[in-house]
Amino acid sequence: MARRETGRQAPSRKGRVQQAWLAQARNGGQSARYQRPRRSKGFSGPALIYTLCLGLLLGWYGPGWVERIDEAGVHVPTLRLPGDIHLPGTRSTQARSADLLSADFGFCHRGGGTNCVVDGDTFWFRGEKYRVADIDTPETHGPRCAAEGELGAQATRRLQALMNAGPFSLESGDRDTDRYGRALRVVTREGESIGGMMVAEGLARSWDGSRHPWC
Repeated sequence: MARRETGRQAPSRKGRVQQAWLAQARNGGQSARYQRPRRSKGFSGPALIYTLCLGLLLGWYGPGWVERIDEAGVHVPTLRLPGDIHLPGTRSTQARSADLLSADFGFCHRGGGTNCVVDGDTFWFRGEKYRVADIDTPETHGPRCAAEGELGAQATRRLQALMNAGPFSLESGDRDTDRYGRALRVVTREGESIGGMMVAEGLARSWDGSRHPWC
């Protein structure tokens, strides 16, 4: 029986291979369209920003939260670092608990007294006379010039205000007393020298072992 002619020429081997490739590419495109995108590993942009903001908030407000919890009487374990180092803006719990001394200081410009300030670097406390060991202030008893007397009066008032500002500590140095029999002590509050505060305010000088003129 004779084969009927259809009018279409059979594709060559090369053409069949190209058609197979095209069909496979179309099928691959359709499957890729419905395939769920893979999630990238690691932090996304918004998650990284949220994490950084949370870290900044904890770093800024965290020390204040710890202090409020401590003042409420809740025990919070603390991390002790070498040399009792603590973050800026926080206060050492050990320094706060060590300030146990306090009194209502007045003035006693002449003679002895109890709980009173003599001048910018001398005071009486519980019947004993003390010399602030780490500073020197202008003389108020026999100043060499008017400027020294005026600055000495300011230093006297400032020391009285600082002594009345709250509990304090008296720390010993290299010597226990000076040649006048006054007890040599560094006055501190929360670990900070009261004499150092007066030096920063221009009312005293750091003691270097000898007096220097103020005029």
